[in-house]
Amino acid sequence: MSVKNGLVQLSNLTSMEALTQEEVMGLIKRASAFKAGTAVFELEKQTFASNLFFENSTRTHHSFHIAERKLGLDVLEFDAQASSISKGETLYDTILTLDALGVEICVIRSGVEHYYEELVNSENIHCAIVNGGDGSGQHPSQCLLDLMTIYEEFGKFEGLNIAISGDLTHSRVAKSNMMMLKKLGAKLYFTGPAAWYSEEFDQYGRYANIDRILPELDVHMLLRVQHERHDSSESFSKAVYHSQFGLTQDRAAALKPTAIIMHPAPVNRDVEIADALVECPQSRIVQQMSNGVYTRMAILEAIIAGKKA
Repeated sequence: MSVKNGLVQLSNLTSMEALTQEEVMGLIKRASAFKAGTAVFELEKQTFASNLFFENSTRTHHSFHIAERKLGLDVLEFDAQASSISKGETLYDTILTLDALGVEICVIRSGVEHYYEELVNSENIHCAIVNGGDGSGQHPSQCLLDLMTIYEEFGKFEGLNIAISGDLTHSRVAKSNMMMLKKLGAKLYFTGPAAWYSEEFDQYGRYANIDRILPELDVHMLLRVQHERHDSSESFSKAVYHSQFGLTQDRAAALKPTAIIMHPAPVNRDVEIADALVECPQSRIVQQMSNGVYTRMAILEAIIAGKKA
């Protein structure tokens, strides 16, 4: 991985730890340039990409597809249920096959954490791997679009007060964001049910009572309650969760006028956030979705540049 002539070059993108601050800022600025109308480069040859999503997705899956089409890539459709995975083929053998067929970029979402390690360490797989989310592990493209959204608003990360709130232990978004925001100089707070907090977060910020810190915040980043990752015996009242931990309209009134509200979506309205706040003036939730296309264009361009290097 490197930055050359202002452009980031990547061989794969699997986790945020693999990126330097220079690479992160390079990707953010390139995504912003695409958003401002910068023309995409011309591909030197036909290039195939495939999106393999083994967990449901709307935003990540479709924004990668749109980003690929905007860059002029040929997208090989992949339906997990109609593939040989349904016959017992492993993910490794599926990627080995796509690589042999000529696919050069595979965007993958899997419920298995660190699924990508076997793929990127193989001597026989040469296509680039872009992690579209691995279980409760990492979500690097979501992290980068979140960083882009914050940078658009404030032009910096140093000194910002940011709360990440909600289902922390199950959130790959929280884990990707906390390490990079800390590295970039933000001050982090974590809020939500104590049972969903882990000591692993202590090195990045501190657990806090949301009502005490709201007036200090520049960014309130909410997380979806991930019912599908909870034990089936766990249950809670949505109304009680919203009252105790959610961003209610009363809580939002305590935010600074310059503070912004973020959420990776999908949103459980009136659980993590009051329905009326999803599209309020301080919300950047829709902007995050739009920024996802430009961020993923920057990621894919960096992968293509890395292949040429």
